Amino acid sequence: NGLLAHLARVGALDTAYIERSTAGFAAALAAARDDAPDIGTVARGCGLDPAQVEDFYGAFAATRRVVTVYSQGVNQSSQGTDKVNAIINCHLATGRIGGPGMGPFSFTGQPNAMGGREVGGLANQLAAHADFGDAADLARVRDFWRAPRLAERPGLKAIDLFAALGEGRIRALWVMGTNPAASLPDSGRARAALAACDFLVVSDCVADTDTARHADVLLPAAAWGEKAGTVTNSERRISRQRAFMPLPGEARPDWWMLTEVARRLGHGDAFPYKTPADIFREHAALSGFRTGRRLFDISGLAALSDAAYEALDPVQWPVPAGQKDGTARLFTQGRFPTPDGRARLIPVRQAAPANAPSLAAPLVLNTGRVRDQWHTMTRTGDVPRLRMQAPEAFVAVHPADAAAAGLRAGALAEVTSAWGRAVARVSISDDVATGQIFMPMHWTDEAMPGGSPGRVVNPACDPISGQPELKHTPVRLAPVALGWEGLLLSRRRLRPEAIEHWSRTPIAGGHAYRLAGAGSAQDSLDCVLALLGDSTGRAELRDARRGVFRCSTTDETGRLLDCLMMGAPGTLPDPGWLLATFASDAPLEAGTRRNLLAARGGVPAPATGDIVCSCFGIGADAILDAVRAGSRTTAELGKVLKCGTNCGSCLPELRQFLAVQPGIQSREQPCPSLS
Repeated sequence: NGLLAHLARVGALDTAYIERSTAGFAAALAAARDDAPDIGTVARGCGLDPAQVEDFYGAFAATRRVVTVYSQGVNQSSQGTDKVNAIINCHLATGRIGGPGMGPFSFTGQPNAMGGREVGGLANQLAAHADFGDAADLARVRDFWRAPRLAERPGLKAIDLFAALGEGRIRALWVMGTNPAASLPDSGRARAALAACDFLVVSDCVADTDTARHADVLLPAAAWGEKAGTVTNSERRISRQRAFMPLPGEARPDWWMLTEVARRLGHGDAFPYKTPADIFREHAALSGFRTGRRLFDISGLAALSDAAYEALDPVQWPVPAGQKDGTARLFTQGRFPTPDGRARLIPVRQAAPANAPSLAAPLVLNTGRVRDQWHTMTRTGDVPRLRMQAPEAFVAVHPADAAAAGLRAGALAEVTSAWGRAVARVSISDDVATGQIFMPMHWTDEAMPGGSPGRVVNPACDPISGQPELKHTPVRLAPVALGWEGLLLSRRRLRPEAIEHWSRTPIAGGHAYRLAGAGSAQDSLDCVLALLGDSTGRAELRDARRGVFRCSTTDETGRLLDCLMMGAPGTLPDPGWLLATFASDAPLEAGTRRNLLAARGGVPAPATGDIVCSCFGIGADAILDAVRAGSRTTAELGKVLKCGTNCGSCLPELRQFLAVQPGIQSREQPCPSLS
């Protein structure tokens, strides 16, 4: 709003475009001026220096080709729709839309977000961009599908759906390819609703998720590389996706499951599909059926043969009937899919988040992603290399807030809100502003019970989009009092549910478990040993005076099966040499076994620091050494260490290291590493 008001003040609007191609400008500008009468008001509201705001406004006004990239920081808000409208208003008011290098660009959190919307994958949409609020759209879909009982009003969005589930208004639910027990805000309520559901079906490509634990029926779904179809990216480009792995066991794609259930319910005539190509042809035909003003039209692809579908090259919609090639750019003539052809500017006013911080909850929790993980880690979480960067759930805290809460780096902290409680490792970092904390969204009870921010996040939503306010939850922080800590390396995947605090990280050869509790190590020893079961090859060291216990087990060949270290907080050994020993399948030598119980390796492993480059296992210490030795660019670091030369996702972090002057001893990392 401040930008729009500024553009009007300095005469940087495209008045001809506004008059020819838009409607609602005057109301939108009036709201913007009320919100942001001057640069000082904007700067104070955003916590910025006025000079920074003025520089940005000047650059926008003077630059014709401007792309505004926005993502979940804008969308995941109780006012997310208004924020997007404010962005679009600025582009419409300057005519910066429909041309090369300009326009608003939603950088979505899903690789097929647009494709999902095209097929009606939201509760408030019908297929082919049809609208429940448009009688002509309802008639179009009803007639095409010959469905006289077609739903005539939107369904329930996720938060409302789970509220209805908890209240018993929904008694059967089928969950496909998502993990709402972990990902929804106020997830304690979501878990209770799943547990109370009369009949819960879950389709997933892994058997053990927080949601699947509540399922009455668990169906094995095909994973991404095992199924075929199409996806659509953010430039409207439809691409064929081809399976490159065979279907394992009885796993099947979701469309096959839906089709088979529909047939068993007596609707076989409406579900005649035998291949993904059958579904695509029907989808394309619907998109061109009495299209009206809708831009989404791929009816030119409705008659593709199986062979042509299989060979389909990426193409941008619309592809109307009679056209083979796609449409590279929309809105080039300043015409839009509205009754009068004009785009609508929407008057919006800034509003505070739904829940404000207080004395009881003085900090603001922000959630998001880390570089090497995807959603709730059902697939990426079991890849040791991808867990190197952040082995455990963590909470990033500014040094001043950490000191005020009595927190130290690497300790466990309790994050509490009005909606729940989470526990995570402390990472102290200047990258987080004072008054705010950050937790990654990925961790679930499968990896670290209590580590999911979903247990804490408030359920306030945008009234139009239904997006939860995942970026702003008032919380308080406190240290977790511990009497002991432990490290268990095991070949087996365990669930140490009798232990108060635990996490699981995949490592070479098996899994690493960090364990902790409030009592003494001796008090919890029986619970921990019960995890290991009986073993003929167990060796132990007990030191009751120091509260130390160490144990190793081997199989009949002498191969290490388990290694356990327990003691007072802060007394566990450096795990580097333990991990190297555990990664080997060779029988343990007598000296190595003694070293395990003594908690020291025969040859000290070189320190690597927390892993930065997952592709080549390059840690922070090695990168800092290379910087001190004279590396000044990411290319030079790549030549010395290979970091940044494969996938490139660590390049932003490498640039941060290059900004560190020689002589600095260390750099804060997201989470204490097992490396």
